[in-house]
Amino acid sequence: MNYLDCWATVAATLFSQALAGEPELTESLPKPLPAGSFGFAATLSGDERGRFSVVLDAEVLATPLVGEGMDQKDGWKEILREVADAAAGELLAKTGHKCKVDSFEEIESESKVSRAFQLRSAGKSWTILVRDEVRAPRPAAKPAPAPTQAAAPPAMEAAVPGLGIELLLDVELDASLRFGCREMPLGEVLDLGPGDVVQLDRHVADPVDLLVGDKIVARGEVVVVNGNFALRVTEVALPRKRLESIRCLF
Repeated sequence: MNYLDCWATVAATLFSQALAGEPELTESLPKPLPAGSFGFAATLSGDERGRFSVVLDAEVLATPLVGEGMDQKDGWKEILREVADAAAGELLAKTGHKCKVDSFEEIESESKVSRAFQLRSAGKSWTILVRDEVRAPRPAAKPAPAPTQAAAPPAMEAAVPGLGIELLLDVELDASLRFGCREMPLGEVLDLGPGDVVQLDRHVADPVDLLVGDKIVARGEVVVVNGNFALRVTEVALPRKRLESIRCLF
């Protein structure tokens, strides 16, 4: 498995989770993009290194896939950077090869294409072209041992299996709802008694926060299910923000 294979796997998952309408990413035959196409190129270093670029159909900007009221191109840049970083983690998990994204810059087009994809949602589709120039460097030739010296046995390298994010998916985390907050002097806190009312800084119609650790991962409205309070989710943070909430717990 190479970096491109890892990118395709991660992109299909993150696009369906983070983009509006849960679009589906499938491989397709390459075709020319219309004028105004845009994209981004990542430069990677490590066990595998090189340039990896993604160019999108400009018409995708007309649909608010990254969220209403957001700059669509900036949103795509954040999503694709997240995919590039996550693909490096997937490569480590699958092959043990370490690499990282050193830079991530905007481009307009590419002269060559390695693979092409279609992003489909609600009867619409957009072309995504990918150029993969990420390769593992050739190992340097080892000098032959001197005739008078016995060849030393090769050192045993400890094989440390890569840990992918999928290994953490069954970890149980404490989640809590926050209806609002208020700063109070210590004297008022000590004077509280049964029947006292503490007014919060949030209107009754405002959404409540779902927190993991001290990070907001979603917002929604409180409902009752089988006699228990529950949260109907209306907004979710981007996957990178949700991962930050998990990272702070370890």
